[in-house]
Amino acid sequence: MRKIEHIGIAVKNLEVSNLIFEKLFGAPSYKQEEVASEGVKTSFFMNGPNKIELLEATNPESPIAKFLEKKGEGIHHIAFDVEDIVSEIARLQLEGFVVLNEIPKKGADNKLVAFLHPKTTNGVLIELCQEIKN
Repeated sequence: MRKIEHIGIAVKNLEVSNLIFEKLFGAPSYKQEEVASEGVKTSFFMNGPNKIELLEATNPESPIAKFLEKKGEGIHHIAFDVEDIVSEIARLQLEGFVVLNEIPKKGADNKLVAFLHPKTTNGVLIELCQEIKN
């Protein structure tokens, strides 16, 4: 893991939350997209070298909808940039971590992603991110 790639925050209303974070950072979101396979709309903000991802559920069965129902709005995950997601998944499995999706999938912001189960990371959902090279 090379660095924190972003911090994901679950929100009930992306439009309202975008306004809050625009005021907070003094700049608008630089990218918004929907990830239909995950049932979310996302919005990304930069703050210096740091990236924040806001996530709003687009269907009631999505992981974000379930998170919001159970815990309310707040930090959902911390994502780490990795050079080779496949080998990092294998390394972490050998270390005893439970990977929620052993085969990386396409995520937001042109990334391949995989998640580690929070029960093996002290309650924190960890996302691995690898830039998709075109």
